[in-house]
Amino acid sequence: MRILTGIQPSGTLHIGNYFGAIKPAVELQQRGDAFYFIADYHSMTTLTDPAGRRKNTTAVALDFLACGLDPQRSIFWRQSDIPEVCELTWLLGTLTPMGLLERAHSYKDKVAKGIAPNFGLVAYPVLMAADILLYGSHLVPVGKDQKQHLEITRDIAIKFNQTYGETFVIPQPEIREEVATVPGLDGQKMSKSHGNTIDIFGDEKATRKKIMGIVMDSRTPQEPKPDAGQNLAIQLLKLVAPAAIARDYEERLRAGGLGYGDLKKTLFEHYWNFFAEARARRAELAANLDYVNQVLAEGARRARAVAAQILARARQACGIG
Repeated sequence: MRILTGIQPSGTLHIGNYFGAIKPAVELQQRGDAFYFIADYHSMTTLTDPAGRRKNTTAVALDFLACGLDPQRSIFWRQSDIPEVCELTWLLGTLTPMGLLERAHSYKDKVAKGIAPNFGLVAYPVLMAADILLYGSHLVPVGKDQKQHLEITRDIAIKFNQTYGETFVIPQPEIREEVATVPGLDGQKMSKSHGNTIDIFGDEKATRKKIMGIVMDSRTPQEPKPDAGQNLAIQLLKLVAPAAIARDYEERLRAGGLGYGDLKKTLFEHYWNFFAEARARRAELAANLDYVNQVLAEGARRARAVAAQILARARQACGIG
């Protein structure tokens, strides 16, 4: 079974990215033939700073390798190192109805937020379809908010197969129902656009200040908190602390007698310890970028060998190969 995941280099990764995408992706290495790519072409629809894109791409590579991606057990590459993906995007685009693209939730959301519509923004799902179909992917893990893009990919692949004959594997989505939304420092979903994130590899002093600055209610430490399970610090603590410790702090908060300051100090300590091993690994990798670039280059070589075969099949099917 071939499993594919893409990661867009849109900025510094935070713990919402870790628990929602990185951790599940790394675990997939145990289940099948794992393909991972850094979607730098996709980032061009919203990011126009070349230096920023290069920096973010390197950071994503460092973060994933530090958090457990094993290049001996998976294939990891930069999207832009595989030129076949652009050609396949065109082949697929010639059969993709405009109505299908205009109904895409992400397109409508971005336009509603004031992003000027352009070809890249509209055609984003076609490029995503090419990313998936080019490697014969069987399974694509996605969050609920990305399910529509997988459905579009399936529609495009089915239409190509019906028009030109059986060419592409029809991928199946794996919706990660068990992945809870990670709350940000303001209680909303953790997101760079909300400015409420805790970075995976944040500066110690700055991150401590962020966590200690979480706004709580005005109840005194002595007052029982029957709603302790909804407390933001408790929710975050459950992610980074052993279950028994998180449960103990929740019970103490519910019973009364636990100060919010002590709770936040505990949260920071467990966050810092949770990523300690990955932080050390990332520092080693950052000091050896030649190795990181070699991993991506070797990943691109292996991925392109697969892509070339599938693109050749598609070209032959539609009469241009």
